[in-house]
Amino acid sequence: MNKIGVRILLILGIILMLAGIVFASYGIYKKMTLDIPNPVATIEIEDYGTIKVELYPDKAPNTVANFIRLANRGFYDGTTFHRTMPNFVIQGGAKDGDTSASPLLEDIYDLDEVLNNKKLFESILDEYYDGEYTLDNDTVINSYSDFKSYKRKYEKENSDKDKNVNSEFEDFLDTEYNIKGEFIANGDDANNIKHEKGVISMARSDYSGYGYIEEGYNSAGCQFFIMSTDNMQLDGIYAPFGKVIEGMDVVDKVANVEVYYRDEEVDEDYKKPKDEDGNEILSDTPKEQPVIKSVTVETYGVDYGAPKTIKPFDVTSLFSNLYY
Repeated sequence: MNKIGVRILLILGIILMLAGIVFASYGIYKKMTLDIPNPVATIEIEDYGTIKVELYPDKAPNTVANFIRLANRGFYDGTTFHRTMPNFVIQGGAKDGDTSASPLLEDIYDLDEVLNNKKLFESILDEYYDGEYTLDNDTVINSYSDFKSYKRKYEKENSDKDKNVNSEFEDFLDTEYNIKGEFIANGDDANNIKHEKGVISMARSDYSGYGYIEEGYNSAGCQFFIMSTDNMQLDGIYAPFGKVIEGMDVVDKVANVEVYYRDEEVDEDYKKPKDEDGNEILSDTPKEQPVIKSVTVETYGVDYGAPKTIKPFDVTSLFSNLYY
């Protein structure tokens, strides 16, 4: 090939290289400037109406991921608002009506998803089973490689049967989880959302009276509350993650439902009503709890993934140690 041909090829190569750089730069620019809306949650409440909430993944990414997973897997469907206060909050989302229960890993994960992900499998194994999961046949699984070995053996032994190794791990996700609180007091300075009227935030436990502060900070799971008025006293110690953009009138209607009693309306001689199991009914409990028909979240094509989870604080052992 003569010198002219070489020069032509060299020029063409330079042109293609520059074109590639321009194309790549345009792709990066487009991605950076693409205006993707924040996810929007739609909360339908039977006989009351619909509330729409814009979620803020830039402020509370893990809390938003957790809420999206629970909502879009139907966790909240049929739950209720069990605490309603016109000058404070409406609170709901308790699992099966049990306000002391946390959600389960199976509420946010499919077993196939876990068994096909080494990192996820071992993180659950380490966090929830202290690195050791025992099957019903006393086989001990200490790692993902143990699981893979057991899977190969299981499939070989059951190749002529309609059996799946998943059945051997059906209890692996049957364990409660919590998430870390994304707020300033817990070391997260990014979440500076104020608890103004319409803000949605995560409910959690409070063990500070027993000297356990961080355990309460990291005890949120599924329950949430929506502010029915401003309350700055909650700022920095609870994890807000969105705000109502439609249906504030519905929040107000729910906040004003008839309750059994309010603490400020009764004296120390008041005999608190009891439920059908003989347990005292808490103040601000609606006589007819508004039912959440469904909660769904529009993510506009963005996958916010699964939340990072932690093992719940063993409050039963705490109280056993304190009183026994």
